[in-house]
Amino acid sequence: MLFNFEVRSNRLSGEIMMKTSTFFIVFLCTITLMQATSHPQPLGFDNLIRIKQISDPQLSPKGDLIAFVVTVIDKEENISNSDIWIVSSDGGEMRRLTSSPQADYNPRWSPDGKKIAFISTRGGSPQIWLIDPFRGEASPLTRISSGVNGFVQSPTGKYLAFSSSIYPDCPDDDCIKRKNEAIEKSKVKAKIFHGLLFRHINSWRDGKRSHVFLIPSEGGKATDLTPGDFDTPPFSLGSSNDYSLSPDGNEICFVRNIDPELKLSLGTNNDLFITPVEGGEIKQITSNKANDNFPRYSPDGKFIAYRAMAVPGHEADKYRLILYDRKTQKTTNLTEDLDRSVDEILWSPDSSFIYFSCEEKGQIGIFRVSIRNMDVEKILDGHYISSPYLSPDGEKMILLKQAINRPPDIYSFDLETKKIVQLTDINHELLASLQMNPAEVFWFEGAEKEKIHGFMVKPPFFDSSKKYPLIILLHGGPQDQWSDSFTFRWNVQMFASQGYIVAMINFHGSSGFGQHFTDSISGDWGGKPYKDVIYGLDYLVSHYNFIDKNHSAAAGGSYGGYLINWIESQTDRFNCLISHAGLFDLRSFYGSTDELWSPEWEFKGTPWTNKEMYEKFSPSSYVRNFKTPCLITHGENDFRVPVSQAFQFFTSLQRMKVPSKMLYFPDEDHYVQKPQNLELWYKTILEWLARYLKEEKQSDNFLGSEEVPANVLFSLN
Repeated sequence: MLFNFEVRSNRLSGEIMMKTSTFFIVFLCTITLMQATSHPQPLGFDNLIRIKQISDPQLSPKGDLIAFVVTVIDKEENISNSDIWIVSSDGGEMRRLTSSPQADYNPRWSPDGKKIAFISTRGGSPQIWLIDPFRGEASPLTRISSGVNGFVQSPTGKYLAFSSSIYPDCPDDDCIKRKNEAIEKSKVKAKIFHGLLFRHINSWRDGKRSHVFLIPSEGGKATDLTPGDFDTPPFSLGSSNDYSLSPDGNEICFVRNIDPELKLSLGTNNDLFITPVEGGEIKQITSNKANDNFPRYSPDGKFIAYRAMAVPGHEADKYRLILYDRKTQKTTNLTEDLDRSVDEILWSPDSSFIYFSCEEKGQIGIFRVSIRNMDVEKILDGHYISSPYLSPDGEKMILLKQAINRPPDIYSFDLETKKIVQLTDINHELLASLQMNPAEVFWFEGAEKEKIHGFMVKPPFFDSSKKYPLIILLHGGPQDQWSDSFTFRWNVQMFASQGYIVAMINFHGSSGFGQHFTDSISGDWGGKPYKDVIYGLDYLVSHYNFIDKNHSAAAGGSYGGYLINWIESQTDRFNCLISHAGLFDLRSFYGSTDELWSPEWEFKGTPWTNKEMYEKFSPSSYVRNFKTPCLITHGENDFRVPVSQAFQFFTSLQRMKVPSKMLYFPDEDHYVQKPQNLELWYKTILEWLARYLKEEKQSDNFLGSEEVPANVLFSLN
């Protein structure tokens, strides 16, 4: 009810008049509300975090149902939560299967389709739970004190294999539990290191190792299949896709790194191993010196398909699709002539084809290769897709599809007709109320006279007769790509909604444009990519009359943050800059980051073996050139680009008397993930942009309040 008036007059006429007025006001408000909802609005933060996120679609063994995860964000509680839902493979009404206040995710059907196993934190730590997809309550399958990181189902339905981080010297779970409790209770929080890789991304290693366990599908004792002082799957350059059970359920293939250089933070040499599920000899089946991962048994059990890099020490080399013959133990490169990096892998039911995805010029395409004649064909492109899953008859594919103005939904792709059908539309009502423009592709001549790809997004209610400020966004990686996808961090629509033209440039080093293009950034961080940004700026302001050439900004994170810092040291072409988690001083970065193989590859050695390159491409070497107003944001728990990089950059800007501000998060890492922190991050950035790109000094469509949030300890201007 919109209004609630208390009528104090005892006269009937007064009551009638008041009721009539109330009705009229309610009527007008209702009409106004209807008009407001019928006219889409620009995206604001409150609507951004209301968007539900669909992920991990899993097709049932009969191919009639899809289990998937829906994640929602609660800004007030400052958390997100996920539950498992089910929808028919033909689309239609969705049904919520779990409704725990804790996270439920990673659904996997049993081979008979009678149960769904999933990971839930409802008991405190992440454990595997089982639920009847049609009726009944969920019940726990595992109770391991170290929790479950991921799991796979045995094709026979007899076992589940799961990974968990344990102390390798502990003989049982009671030992692990006692150690965890002792560490938690101890008032001494000191750590002693005996080698490198003592922390990674955002967590301390603390002597634990990830191992793969086997547990009967009906419950019972879990058996460690990968004992020893090694990680399975590998903690870096690996994933939860790195262990797989054979079709007969008798063998497991897993990924492990036994390279001694790993303890020097240098080893990228992951290999494939096999072992019987009842325990026994662990046998290494690949000896490639680079990264091998993502093993997948063929349904007939004859082969194992996997991904392999060719260049040791290079984490951004392209993945080749390799076929391992279990009988002859010979390997075949199935994508030798394909200049793209293989991503997700899945077999056809008859074991004659392998389907795989690849990045393709800001999109992700689906390819198919015949294991008989090795013919590779592209079967789907022009879309950003993920999580492909083949139907039992091999005729259709279930996948997620998204765009820069459309969050992911589940689609069905007919392999014969090539028709794509949308099966879910979970954000329909919300999206109908928002105005978000699609991405438009542009190309220009960049460094080395090579064609450079970019996306442009125009603001809501775009008018070509007007002039709009320009924002250029720079991606991280650096071997990554801007894509036609919807994200919550660096959401392009959040920038465009403020009345800006937003451009995303896939500079030299970006993936999805061939391996030579990707490799071209190594040893040249401040060279060709920087030129691409400047040439891109020149192209945009000269080719589009609606861009205000006098008002432009650039923003980026991680390597994109480095590139912002580098731009600060090289030019004053932009009105303002925004740097998130960016590298500033390459020498001190080398001594404080977690993975050393990356800087040693990118800068062709160490600071003492290739001092010139570290100095040449360090923004810290050119502080005297700083002029452009710059906002810096960074998190304390960022072990990839330690926060000291931001402090050094901010100190240098301040000493050069350049207008600058720093937003520091004591509870974030390389990314800003907590809802209220993310809200402050967007608010601070948009206010900074408005200050230098608009006449008005505040953003138009964000929160409506310019006050510093109460939980910010202090703000120094």
